[in-house]
Amino acid sequence: MSILAGSNVLITGGTGSFGKKCAEYLFRHAPPRRLVIFSRDEQKHVTMTRDNFPAAQYPQIRYFVGDVRDPSRLRRALQGIDYVIHAAAMKHVDVAEYNPTECIRTNIGGAENLIEACLDVGVKKLVALSTDKAAAPVNLYGATKLCSDKLFVAANSLAGENGTRFAVVRYGNVLGSNGSVVPFFQKECSKGVLPITSPDMTRFIITLEQGVEFVLQSFERMSGGEVFVPKIPSTTILDIAKAVAPQCQTRIVGIRPGEKLHECMVPADEARQTLEFDDHYVIQPTLRYWTSKPPAYLESGRPCSEGFNYSSENNHDWLTVTQLRQLIATHCPAVTEDAAARKAA
Repeated sequence: MSILAGSNVLITGGTGSFGKKCAEYLFRHAPPRRLVIFSRDEQKHVTMTRDNFPAAQYPQIRYFVGDVRDPSRLRRALQGIDYVIHAAAMKHVDVAEYNPTECIRTNIGGAENLIEACLDVGVKKLVALSTDKAAAPVNLYGATKLCSDKLFVAANSLAGENGTRFAVVRYGNVLGSNGSVVPFFQKECSKGVLPITSPDMTRFIITLEQGVEFVLQSFERMSGGEVFVPKIPSTTILDIAKAVAPQCQTRIVGIRPGEKLHECMVPADEARQTLEFDDHYVIQPTLRYWTSKPPAYLESGRPCSEGFNYSSENNHDWLTVTQLRQLIATHCPAVTEDAAARKAA
């Protein structure tokens, strides 16, 4: 992450859980000269500067109230910026299904606005956060993220050889983040029964800090046009319930509209252009690389076999209930077995 140290960085959606953890990580490992937090939620800006990053202690931070739907505001915020982390999105599956046009405007239109603004002001590199739901999508949220991923990959053609480089990071469910199942189970455990969509449902799990690390490492690895996928463990929804509240019973409620039974991050059709590394995969651009010199990692990457797919169901790495409970205690400290027991009492 040496290229980020002493540089000017902007995070869209910067007041969210990822943005706050990313800012914390940057100041600890690669302090930027200037960090712009771009978000449309005024109250979250106030909370972030009051509770997380006091102005006297972090004079490098600038808070820009703005929406990725607003191209002129984006161009203003991006003046002098070297690197962009794009985390702004509408991400709740059920909300997107009910408000499809709003999701399209933010996730697709916002991506297009950001690309144009980065090209206009001369940003060096952008890494966009995607989701496992963008691989073979079955819901609108996943479809909009797949579309935005394609826009960011193709944006390298607009930039030319010496222009802005764009890449994408795709990973699974973030433990304890807004909308994840862990805090939901925490709230429900006081009732003594946890609603389970399906006992067979599996998901990838990544911690917030692991996600931040992977995104920032991608700035060093990228050549332009890649989709980076970390190797992360899987778990079942039933095991998460056992880890959060072992004293609770479970009730099967069925899979919600737009949900998958298993999540996939590298579908078989993308395996043809995917390289495997020790701790991650790289889905290469289908067109070409946009630099005159091929990426150095091409020499060490191993081509995936025909028909390979990386899904939460066929993963080789699985978390036990004990390991899940340890992760929850570390990364979601409010959700522990003792706390759940007290709530149930």
